[in-house]
Parts: sequence; structure tokens; C-alpha cells
Amino acid sequence: MDPTKPKLYHIHGMDSRGHLDLYFSGKKDMVFAEDSLKFPMMNLHYQFSSGQIAGKFLIDISIGSLIPHLYSACNVFKDMVVLKLNEQCIMELSRWLHDLTGAYDWGHTSAAVAELEGMEDQLQKKEMQLKSSIKQIFKCDFEQENITSPVVLPLADCIVSAWMLEVISQNEDEYMRNLEKMIKLLKPGGKLLLFGLLDETYMTVGGERFHCLKYDEDFVKNALGKLGLVIDYCAVQKRRNVSDLIDYRAVIFLVACKGE
Repeated sequence: MDPTKPKLYHIHGMDSRGHLDLYFSGKKDMVFAEDSLKFPMMNLHYQFSSGQIAGKFLIDISIGSLIPHLYSACNVFKDMVVLKLNEQCIMELSRWLHDLTGAYDWGHTSAAVAELEGMEDQLQKKEMQLKSSIKQIFKCDFEQENITSPVVLPLADCIVSAWMLEVISQNEDEYMRNLEKMIKLLKPGGKLLLFGLLDETYMTVGGERFHCLKYDEDFVKNALGKLGLVIDYCAVQKRRNVSDLIDYRAVIFLVACKGE
């Protein structure tokens, strides 16, 4: 492989712990908190407490080994399945889920969401609530028509996807195909909650540069519309940090309903 060419997340893999430390940790020098933690958690808290998202079964299809974006979801959904593209992310998430030695410390995010929900005195309860809601972790493959093959999942009432489509799609046509495969897992009338980074072309993890598909707000809105989803909500936050580790312009969050 050309060493100057960006790697592909779904093909070459990524250092899952390094990814979390750089972009999602509670370290004082972690400059991305406003965009990678606060913006998603505040928006998801608002959506899941609004009463407009309901059901029993949720599927998460997100980059890395993230869990903070699911804290508010477990207030509604007691049955969640998490899909990951590589074994390292599955192992990282499993260590946290089963309280194993070396598990990632998400205390800074459980404290943040507990404050949002007025549960500051029940941090442990909040984390246990999420862990009990995550029933299984499966490996997925977007090269397959059914990305969970050979497992056939029931259709979800809600799908949450954070920063995944841009790292696995090399062009706009591939983005559309991957998005279509994702929403095939969603019930008619179900909700897709989608996070993305606008005008991003790369991200750096472990000193290695990874490809990201550059797109704008109009593109992602049109993509959802072409696949029969109606956008209920959209929020865009301009980038709040300065770093050459990643080059996005803004964070976007959309809620879209799949047609009946």
C-alpha cells in the first residue's frame, strides 16, 4: 500500500483505544469534547426525552468503541444491539460491558449525562442501566447485502449511527449504498439518528491518516430523501476546536423517519 495514501477504517482497522483517547476521553488536553461528547449527548438527551422516539429495539452502528451516545437511548430502549466492523472494537467494548480488567473509563461521560438528567447522585445506576440494555455485539460487513450476515436481526424501531458512513464510503455513490443497507435494518416508521462531520477529508489515529468522505449538509439531506426518509430534525454545530488531527468544518445531527 502507498504509505502516503490514507488508510480505510473498515479495511485496515484502527487503534480503538488510541481513537478514544484522542477524540472522546476526559483528559484535560482533549480538545474535541464540545463536538464529540457534549453536542451528541445534549441532542440525544433532547430527542429521547421528547417522547417522539419510541419502541423496544435499537441498533447502534457507530465508529470505534463509543458508548456515550447511547446513555439517553437506554431510557427508552431496553433491548439494544451494537454492530462493529472489526474485532478490536468489539473487544474494547466488551471489556467495558463486562467490567473486565483494562476497560475504558467512561466516568466523565456518565457524569455528564447524569447531570443532564438530574441524576448526579446515581452515576453507577446510569452506567448499569446502559450495560443491561446492550444485549449483544455483532460484527458487521457493509460488503454484504445483509450487513449482519449470517445473523438476521429483527427490524429496529431506531438506529443510531455516529460518524460511520464517512469513514467506510470512498465516494458519494458508496455512501448511498451503505446508507441504504443501514436503513434496511429499520422498520417502516422507525427513526434514524445520524451524526456526521461536514467537509471532512481525513482523521488521524495512532499517527496514521484515515480516509473520510467529504460532503456537505445538502448532500446528506438529499441522500436521506432519495431513500424515502423524512427529516424531522437537524442541528449543525460549527467546529469548536483547533487541531490538525482532523479537518472537519462542522458536526451535523439529523433525525429522519423511514416511510411507512
